Amino acid sequence: MPEIRTALRPSGPYDLRLVARGAGDPTRRFRDGVFECVYETANGRARARVWQRRVGELRVVLEADEPDLALGKLRFVLAVDDDHTPFLRRFAHDPLIGPATRRRQGMRPLRTATATHALLGGLCGQLIAEREARSIAARVIRTFGRPHAGFVLPPQRADVASLSPAQLARCGLVARRASALVRISRALDLERLHNVPTAAAVQRLCRERTIGPWTAGVVCLRGLGRREQGLVGDLALIKLCSALLGRQASAEDTAELLARYRDWAGYASIYLMGCAPASSAPSSALAGLQSRAA
Repeated sequence: MPEIRTALRPSGPYDLRLVARGAGDPTRRFRDGVFECVYETANGRARARVWQRRVGELRVVLEADEPDLALGKLRFVLAVDDDHTPFLRRFAHDPLIGPATRRRQGMRPLRTATATHALLGGLCGQLIAEREARSIAARVIRTFGRPHAGFVLPPQRADVASLSPAQLARCGLVARRASALVRISRALDLERLHNVPTAAAVQRLCRERTIGPWTAGVVCLRGLGRREQGLVGDLALIKLCSALLGRQASAEDTAELLARYRDWAGYASIYLMGCAPASSAPSSALAGLQSRAA
């Protein structure tokens, strides 16, 4: 398998440490400033090593049968072409995420190489702690995945469709969600959702039993690279809204919070997760939510 060395120059502010810091599963890792991953393209497998010597340029070592296709997929996974400068400028003075846009302006959501991988993460993460969800997803990938170059290839639709719900349940995935993952993988080619508008993709996903706005948001943000769909109902956002409102918040409250960010709701989701509970937030941060609660 040929090896190439090249450089990628991201559009807009970009900090690999912030983008890849959550990359801990059998398909990829981020260690000592180096992001490593394996994945597939239409014409073969690939392994990539990426690091950033200075803010801006990324250095890449890529092993792939088809380097051009593999490099294009890597650009998608790392979101190097998704310039979010308009987001940073538009919300620089937002009472909630304004400080984060300055402290972590190089942060972007890391994506999955397959939409099925994102769906697995979304179903595993429903209403449980992030660490537990990651553990279950990693167990599924490690148990049923295909090894490559010291990692495991991200799950494809056919990989999951060939399993039974009982096999997935033995990895810790709740039976109802295991059934949903197999059923959806057999009935729906998630990769085709790359070619439809985000609203239509969300609507199609939410027609499936066990998939709600949060899971659809994970698939859109992580699997399809859509910035406009927020993580409605995320537990971290419910906690933030509860602090803002002084009562137990609901998924609807998080939807109202994310609505203020409009076509940047996906990015706002990950920036909001780092916000401190808003007991000290400016009163303007409460306005929309409080009017609804009244």
